[in-house]
Amino acid sequence: MSSTPIEPGKTTASEAAYDPTAKQKSQAKTSRIPIKVVAAERLKKPEWIRVKTAPAGSRFYEIKKILREHNLYTVCEEASCPNIGECFGKGTATFMIMGDKCTRRCPFCDVGHGRPDPLDVDEPMNLARTIAAMKLNYVVITSVDRDDLLDGGAKHYIECIQKTRELSPKTQIEVLVPDFRGRLDRALDIMDTFPPDVMNHNLETVPRLYKQARPGADYMHSLKLLQEFKKRQPKVPTKSGLMVGLGETDEEILEVMRDMRAHDIDMLTIGQYLQPSPHHLPVLRYVHPDTFKMFEEKAYEMGFSHAAVGAMVRSSYHADQQAHAAGV
Repeated sequence: MSSTPIEPGKTTASEAAYDPTAKQKSQAKTSRIPIKVVAAERLKKPEWIRVKTAPAGSRFYEIKKILREHNLYTVCEEASCPNIGECFGKGTATFMIMGDKCTRRCPFCDVGHGRPDPLDVDEPMNLARTIAAMKLNYVVITSVDRDDLLDGGAKHYIECIQKTRELSPKTQIEVLVPDFRGRLDRALDIMDTFPPDVMNHNLETVPRLYKQARPGADYMHSLKLLQEFKKRQPKVPTKSGLMVGLGETDEEILEVMRDMRAHDIDMLTIGQYLQPSPHHLPVLRYVHPDTFKMFEEKAYEMGFSHAAVGAMVRSSYHADQQAHAAGV
C-alpha cells in the first residue's frame, strides 16, 4: 500500500511534534543521530558489575534537597551514573553547569539533548555558596556541550572557579570540560585566566568508533585540547577517561593510552560502559577484572601519574582520591 503524499509546505506528524527547545532523552534523542543505534542481544551482567546503593543514614536525600534549593544540576543525576547512591550518600557530587540540555546527541550518554536555555548569571554564585555550605574539600565541575556559545562556555567555567575560590579558598577544583570544538583558542585564552587544579576532558572511546559514539566530536581535536592546555599551564595536571564495551579491542585501548601520553596527559580513568536504556548503544562486551588490571599496569608503565581503572570507575568517581594520589 502506498503512503499518502505530503502536500508542499506540510510536515509529518513526527516533524510537527519535534520541539527543539524541549529536553530529549532516550529514543527522542538518539533517533536523529546520523549513524543509527543497532540493537544487539542484551548481555548478562557478570558478577563483578555491582552498583552500590545509598546506605541507611546517608546524605543522599539531603544532597538532592540542597541541589534543588540552589537550582543546580549534577551529572550524577542527568547521566544516570550508577555510582550516584554511593557518592551522594557520602556527601559528594559532580556539579553540571550551563543547564541540562546538551547540543550534542552522543548515543552512549543519558544527558538530554535540546536547544539550551540562556546561561543563568546567578549560577556561579549559587554553585559557590552550595560548595561552601557543603564544606567540600574537592569538587568536580562539568557541563553539557554548548556549541551555541562563542566561547563554548569557557567564561562561565571561569566565573564558577572564581566565585568558588572566593568563598572556599582551600577547595580544590577539577573541571571536566567539553571539547570547545571550533573555538579552542578562544576558550583556552579564557581558561588561562583562572585555571583549575585539574583539567579533565574525556576521549571516551577509540578513534574508530567516534562517528558512531561521538557525533560532532573529533579524536585528534580532543587530544589537542589537553596538549595545548598543558603547554599553557604546565603545572596543572591533565586527565582523560575511556569507556570499554562499545566494540573496541584491548589493543585499541592501549593505542589510545599511548596517544594520551604523547599528548602530555597525566591521569587516566577507564571504566565499563553500561547502557542507560535500550535506545542507547548496546554493551558489546563486559571487560574482565584481569583485563582492567592489565590496563592499569600498562598505564603506569607508560608514565601516567595516576590510573583509576575498573568496571565501576567513572571520570569523577573518587576524583579527590585520584588527584591526591597523583600529588595534587
